[in-house]
Amino acid sequence: MTPGNPLKDHRLLAPLPERVAQARALAADPRIAVTAVEAGIGSHYTVDTLRWLVRRRPAVHFVWIMGADSLGSLHRWRRFEEILSLMPVAVIDRPGHTLKAPSARAARAFAAARVPEAAASTLAGRRPPAWTFLHGPRSDLSSTALRSGA
Repeated sequence: MTPGNPLKDHRLLAPLPERVAQARALAADPRIAVTAVEAGIGSHYTVDTLRWLVRRRPAVHFVWIMGADSLGSLHRWRRFEEILSLMPVAVIDRPGHTLKAPSARAARAFAAARVPEAAASTLAGRRPPAWTFLHGPRSDLSSTALRSGA
C-alpha cells in the first residue's frame, strides 16, 4: 500500500497501518499479499516502486493492475512512460470510464502496445510496454469508499 498518492489530499487518508489492515481484511485470496513495501522503501511514486520490484525480483513476471479511472490521469503521474515500460499493465474497467479510458492521453501514447482483451492471459509473459483493457463486472466503490467502510 502506498503512503499516499501525491495527486490526492493526504488529509483524507487513514493512517497506513489501518489501511493495510483494511486491505488485508478485504483480500481473502491467499494469492494476494498486502504489504506496505512502498513505505518500507521510502517510495512516494509508482515508478520508483515498480523499478524497485523489477530490480529486486528480475525473474518474476509482474503485471501492474490499475483502474480505468486512473488511466485517465496517468499522463500526470511521474514518469508515466517509464511505468508502462517497466511491466505489463492490466486496466480494469470502472463505471463511467469504459469509453473514456481507452482514449486517454496515456492510452493513445501507448496504443501500439495494447493487447486485445482476448489475449489478456498472455500479459504476464509479454515484454513491456504491453497493456490491456479488461471489461467485466464493474464496481462503483472507490478506494476512498472502501477505506471508509462504505
